[in-house]
Amino acid sequence: MAGMAVGCPPLAAQDPIRASPGRAGGAVPMTMPQTAPARPASPTLRPEHRTSPDWIGRQAARALILEVETWPKPGLVSHIDTGAHQDMDAALLRLSARTLEPYFVALAEAGAADAGMDRLRLIGLEAEAAMRQATGNVNTHRGAIFGLGLLAAAAGLAGACAWRRPLGILIAARWGGEITAKPQEAASHGGIVARRYRAGGAREEAAAGMPSVYDVARPALREGRRLAAGDEEAARVHACMALIATVEDSNLLYRGGIDGLAFARAAALRFLRDGGVGCRHWRWAAKAIHDDFVARNLSPGGCADLLAMALFTEALES
Repeated sequence: MAGMAVGCPPLAAQDPIRASPGRAGGAVPMTMPQTAPARPASPTLRPEHRTSPDWIGRQAARALILEVETWPKPGLVSHIDTGAHQDMDAALLRLSARTLEPYFVALAEAGAADAGMDRLRLIGLEAEAAMRQATGNVNTHRGAIFGLGLLAAAAGLAGACAWRRPLGILIAARWGGEITAKPQEAASHGGIVARRYRAGGAREEAAAGMPSVYDVARPALREGRRLAAGDEEAARVHACMALIATVEDSNLLYRGGIDGLAFARAAALRFLRDGGVGCRHWRWAAKAIHDDFVARNLSPGGCADLLAMALFTEALES
């Protein structure tokens, strides 16, 4: 792994400060900025793993596969069915996750070397090309390459820098300014949705420190485990519903417009208000919502990515 030519702050300087995370990018030795989005303290990285890019890459691929192995997730592909998708199934998503693992390793290595966004983007483009070659040009995990890729890079940097805060805050502090400085791709679904609906999307989520991961998905995973003790799949369904009820998902907007997003949010919120996975027949209720999403061709792909990202950060932060 490349050496770390950065100036890391003392632990006392790593408290988040209530200010915008933006800063100018540049390929210079890093001194951590003193601005980061406010969030309660999160557990630190496990010291026995935090410097291993191979382990980071495995955990990223594992998180993607765990997301697939979750049913019923409204409109999404799982090991049970293909949801609202005609071009992919669980086997293809598992293949995609395995294909991407070495690129997550490369991103962790780049993060440990304090690479800027230009280098991370190049690795991301290589990952997307490999994904499309493996899947027959199906876009299985493009959004996850961005979000999980940034988290993998942050995990690499955190291990080299003895970072003691959430990985999302590190992303905002180190790369937030570079992320927002580059214009959105006009032809991407996210770019189309951003122009049509003025929606933020994955770039703003990352630059803000991944609030949907830390403030929505992670608490919902804990609540799901409390409501359905011993059932990890139930906890993942609960977190997915919490994300759908909260996030302005670009995929929902692209497929269903404002009305589709509103329908999805209302259905997920109703599920949660009725007790979520603590309800006796929760799986049938979730399946009914899943069927409604499929009938309307709705698929909250952004929420699926965020669920995988939450599972990844859980594995990295103890």
